[in-house]
Amino acid sequence: MPPLRRSLLFMPGDSQRKIEKGAQLPADSVVLDLEDAVAPSNKALARQITREMLTTLDFGRRERLVRVNAWSSGYLQADVAETIASRPDGYVIPKVDSADDLRAARDFIAAQAVQQGLDPAAIALLVIIETAKGVMNLREIAQLGSPLQALIFGADDLAADIGAIRTPSSLEVLYARSAVVIAAAANGLQAIDIVFFDLNDLAGLEEECRFGRQLGYTGKMVIHPRQLEVVNRAFSPTTEEIARAQRILQAAQEHAANGLGAFALDGRMVDGPIIKQAEKVIARAKAAGLL
Repeated sequence: MPPLRRSLLFMPGDSQRKIEKGAQLPADSVVLDLEDAVAPSNKALARQITREMLTTLDFGRRERLVRVNAWSSGYLQADVAETIASRPDGYVIPKVDSADDLRAARDFIAAQAVQQGLDPAAIALLVIIETAKGVMNLREIAQLGSPLQALIFGADDLAADIGAIRTPSSLEVLYARSAVVIAAAANGLQAIDIVFFDLNDLAGLEEECRFGRQLGYTGKMVIHPRQLEVVNRAFSPTTEEIARAQRILQAAQEHAANGLGAFALDGRMVDGPIIKQAEKVIARAKAAGLL
């Protein structure tokens, strides 16, 4: 079962200071970034620092991920070759346009893992959908299978690719944002939502988290430590949600023992889909340490 990924905190791969700080923060996953956060002239240094941090730094229970550069960039091969011996928990692959690109990246990572005596199946892959081609090819991308564990939606690169004007409402990318969730759910994958760039607007962040969770997202990309508390809380079940889910499951068990299907609880009908939602709430609560 994939680990809990409410918050994916991105840290520049060429900043030892920031990575050391990230390893102490309450993020579910720390992503050492070799792509957007690193200038082309600093790629080699970022790989070196990332390798050293993965080898020497204690991240505690936090997942350790590396965002490599896109397969088409020509940098991915060196990104993986120079970091895989440090045993990251997984790789985040950006700008995935097609299943062929993802398959090529997966096979290269697997081959490098085998050379290091590692099990390729134990190295998670998370892919970022952030181009028009990626959205059009979502079905095939999401069907790759293990070790693919999550789809991440990159709204800003997509907006640039299609010529959309970004707005706080994100209505201009709503179709793609929903499509990523559906493709993830259809293939048993996690869905990680967009970056929120206004670091001072925590109320706006909370509202965007609420809407993302409403769409079906299970976590969010984070670019600053001050966003973590809001994001972790937003993507965890509330006390009220947990209590209601427990009541639903208890009542469902009692009604099933009496040979009954759908039933009423607190004036609302409860049937199969409602019970399934309650089960998911309890599973997420347990994963978050709330039960």
